[in-house]
Amino acid sequence: MGNRDIIVIGGSSGATAPLKAILGALPEDLPAAVFIVLHIPARSIGILATVASAASRLPVHPATDGMQVERGNIYLAVPDHHMIVADGHIRLGRGPRENMARPAIDPLFRSAAIAYGPRVIGVLLSGLLNDGASGLEAIKRCGGIAVVQDPADAIADEMPRSAMSAVTVDLSVPSARLGDVLSDLVRQPAGPGMPVPPDIRLEVDIAAGERVDTSIVRRIADPAALTCPDCGGVLSAVRGGKPLRFRCQVGHSMTAEVLAKEQENAVDEALRVALRIIEERAELVERMAEDGRNAGRRAVAEMYQERANEYRQYADTLRRAVLLSMSSAEPSGNEGGQEESGRE
Repeated sequence: MGNRDIIVIGGSSGATAPLKAILGALPEDLPAAVFIVLHIPARSIGILATVASAASRLPVHPATDGMQVERGNIYLAVPDHHMIVADGHIRLGRGPRENMARPAIDPLFRSAAIAYGPRVIGVLLSGLLNDGASGLEAIKRCGGIAVVQDPADAIADEMPRSAMSAVTVDLSVPSARLGDVLSDLVRQPAGPGMPVPPDIRLEVDIAAGERVDTSIVRRIADPAALTCPDCGGVLSAVRGGKPLRFRCQVGHSMTAEVLAKEQENAVDEALRVALRIIEERAELVERMAEDGRNAGRRAVAEMYQERANEYRQYADTLRRAVLLSMSSAEPSGNEGGQEESGRE
């Protein structure tokens, strides 16, 4: 099987600094290929310059469809495409978003696990929520190694902590030491090959843009009484998925944490819409009460005024709920602003 010569790295919020530290420490004779996915905006170009300047001893390439994979090179995912590795080449997938992102970390990790098995070293850096945890699990299931940035060292510790909860991680390392650790790992022999689970292969096909529908999703997931925030379709819970995650019938995938964040945003918006409608209703019936008083219709005026008072009380309750939701709000899971390219 050779050595562990495939390094896949994923990161999000707060990952730029540790990534630069890793790349700056890698030697020019690195006997491995490096693949990087960061959550980036749909039209971002600055990340390429950042990575290239950090990896001064190794060539850096923005991924292109069909590009051949060679050791001693670094390949960077490009906006709005999943980066997938297969048969010594790179594929750019336009499959559905995963965890509201494209490129997403999990498709790269899963595809590397399929193509290279125990030769893969998966590295998960700083970030919010838990993208990458499922991909690390796939790497482990195919015999690879899972490495995470030490959560205590991460600006956003949610991604490394979530991975450690979902997967038996081999190493948890501060960012300053990650480059040296990887330089040692790639010179170690890979373990024995393992059969590729069919569910991992299916999810890579989905990310690549292969046909997906309800019958295909049912091979790996069971319908749940939940709605996809991307397209409004029915979500299905992926069987045995770690962490808990869902797919809809057109392929959008998200973990429970990402779904909860999206639902939180939807609840907040619904509360604000309800508040506006009730405020308008209170204003209307109050005007009707005033009109009744001016017309000398006392009973009608009192009835409308009583209703207006009730609506004002409802509005006060909703206003308190909105303020409470604002005070408990967390940073958005969409760390790369990827909604710029639209939902697909």
